Amino acid sequence: MPRLSKEIKEQIKTLDNSVLQEIILKLASKEKLVYDFVITNYLNKETGEKELFEITKVDLDLIFQKKHKGYAPELQLANMLGASIKRVNEFTKISKNKVLEANLLMYILEVPFSLTTDMFGTCFTQYDTKVAMIVKRLINIVTTKLHEDYKIEYEDAINEYLKILHRTSRHVNTVYNLPKAI
Repeated sequence: MPRLSKEIKEQIKTLDNSVLQEIILKLASKEKLVYDFVITNYLNKETGEKELFEITKVDLDLIFQKKHKGYAPELQLANMLGASIKRVNEFTKISKNKVLEANLLMYILEVPFSLTTDMFGTCFTQYDTKVAMIVKRLINIVTTKLHEDYKIEYEDAINEYLKILHRTSRHVNTVYNLPKAI
C-alpha cells in the first residue's frame, strides 16, 4: 500500500466535495473492500459490522463447499483453510472487532475438528500446520486482545482443540510449540 506524502495529503484536502464523492463512488463500484468499508463504517454504523460478519460467514460456507485442489483430502482441506483465512483477513481489514474475528476463527475450526481425528498426524503435515496456525491465532486474540470474560467463553473449545492436536500431531513443530491449555 503506498504511503501518502505530505504534499499529496494537502492536495487531497483541497479537493472539492463533489470530486471526493465522485472518487468514492468510483472506488466503491470497482473495489469490494472499499464498498464494504464505506457501508460498514459510514453508511450503516449500527448494524454494518454485524451484517458484514454474516456475509463473511456465508462466504465461508461457500468456501467450505467448494472443491479445492489437492491429491489427498488433507491437502484439499489445507487449501480450503487457507482460502478461509484469506476471507477472514479481508473481514479484519474492514472490521477491527476482535470478538467477531474470534467467532469467525471458531467457525472455521469447526470444520477440521468435526471430521475424524485420523486426518491429523498423517504425512500431509500442511493440514496439521494450517489448523495449528488458526488455533494459535485464536489463542492470541482470546488471551491478549479480548476482555478476560471472553476467555471463559472460548476456553473449553480451545483446550479441546489443543488436546486433539497434541495427541495426534505432536511431531509438527507448530503444534509442539502450542501450549497444552490456555
